[in-house]
Amino acid sequence: MSSDPTSRAGAGLGLALLSAASFSTSGSFARSLADAGWSSGAAVVVRVGVAAAILAIPALLALRGRWSSLRASRLSVVLYGLVAVAGCQLCFFNAIAHLSVGVALLLEYLGTVLVVGWMWLRHGHTPRRLTVAGAAIAVMGLVLVLDLTGEHRVDLVGVLWGLGAAVGLAVYFVLSGQDDNDMPPIAFACGGMTVGALTLGALGAIGALPMHAVRGTVALVGHQVSWIVPILGLSLVAAAIAYVAGIAAARRLGPKLASFVGLTEVVFAVIFAWLVLGELPSTIQLAGGVFIVAGVALVRMDELRPAPAETGAAAEPLVA
Repeated sequence: MSSDPTSRAGAGLGLALLSAASFSTSGSFARSLADAGWSSGAAVVVRVGVAAAILAIPALLALRGRWSSLRASRLSVVLYGLVAVAGCQLCFFNAIAHLSVGVALLLEYLGTVLVVGWMWLRHGHTPRRLTVAGAAIAVMGLVLVLDLTGEHRVDLVGVLWGLGAAVGLAVYFVLSGQDDNDMPPIAFACGGMTVGALTLGALGAIGALPMHAVRGTVALVGHQVSWIVPILGLSLVAAAIAYVAGIAAARRLGPKLASFVGLTEVVFAVIFAWLVLGELPSTIQLAGGVFIVAGVALVRMDELRPAPAETGAAAEPLVA
């Protein structure tokens, strides 16, 4: 790994965008399974379970001679699997049972704000003006990309589930970006998804999570394909690649910046729907994408500024 901060940050940004783009494909793959009769719970369990199996051998190879890192990180792996994988997925799918998908996504991505708050409270990283401005602009862009106009169902139960998903997302970025975790990203992702799959599977076994799967052909991108095709897409692209790249990115960028770059997932989802499904983005959505990129850029600019301790100045207040 390069010690050059510029190269490290560049690699982190590329990995973060790869992770966001990979996560964005999940909607199209999941839709094909849902239309064929799959329950959300079954799709998620198979998604993370197959992804963990795909990563198992590479993870074991990565851990050779580094088993001490697994022992040192075991609690983080369990927490990652329970909250960032299983909890986040469960909360989001319960949220969309009560809310529109757009509102549920907006609530989930408030996790970026929670990351800023955690870094402030836990590590004393007081958010400066550029970060606050970047957060406000990025959230505004998120609202525009999700096109939250017109009638949307909102109820308290759904909002609470959505906020639960936000907590899960925040935990994902915070644990992924741990400075003192030397466990290989591929092993950390595999361990977390194994814990998540077992947890969701147990909830399904006791009837707390509906499990229904249908084998046969499904409609994907206008073609009839085997159900295995979207499962592989969800597991390999939208889970294995997405989680491993996300962890590696957060370790290079830190949880705060990585979480803001993660907002580009919704932009990639719109682009993916345009290229694959022919769903043209609206002018409002395109403007929202510009806002999100601008917000990320402001947060990145703030990261590049020297900390007050380095300049000998007092911390910059949030307001004039």
